[in-house]
Amino acid sequence: MAFLGAITVAHAQTGELSSDAHRWQPCPSALKADDTPDTPHAKPWQLMLSPYAKHWSDNPEHRPVRLIGLERQDASGRFCGLAFFTNSFGQPSLYGFVGQRWTGVLGNPDVFVKVSGGLIYGYKGAYKDKIPFNNFGIAPAIIPSLGYRFSGDHAVQASLLGKAGFLLAYSHDF
Repeated sequence: MAFLGAITVAHAQTGELSSDAHRWQPCPSALKADDTPDTPHAKPWQLMLSPYAKHWSDNPEHRPVRLIGLERQDASGRFCGLAFFTNSFGQPSLYGFVGQRWTGVLGNPDVFVKVSGGLIYGYKGAYKDKIPFNNFGIAPAIIPSLGYRFSGDHAVQASLLGKAGFLLAYSHDF
């Protein structure tokens, strides 16, 4: 949570994060469509926090899932990022991803759909078979999400975690 505190303090002190940080693009250039304008997204970074995941089945080995993630968005809706989380079995894990976001779903400008794809690292030992195609603790993942922007830079979203369950998250654009 120190990370969140540092972002909050920096934002409060300057009123705006450094323009260099806003221009930095960690996403692979191969993700950019040829027709995408070079105009930067007004608030290209998104901080995600999740305090809750629901599993479809009860298992006494399940532990609370907590997540903190950071995404870089572009004007076309493409994004990439990293999410650090504790998996369903309490193991520290990482999800590196790329994806696409569509806004204005169902005719509502505040409703959005996101699909991300990437690699998850962290399901090891006795739990290595709890995620499909896991080799050496690394497995591919595709995660669809449905979200709602409820106030300016703030949104909530539900992400489907395959056959395991879903995750609720809060996000803040900056």
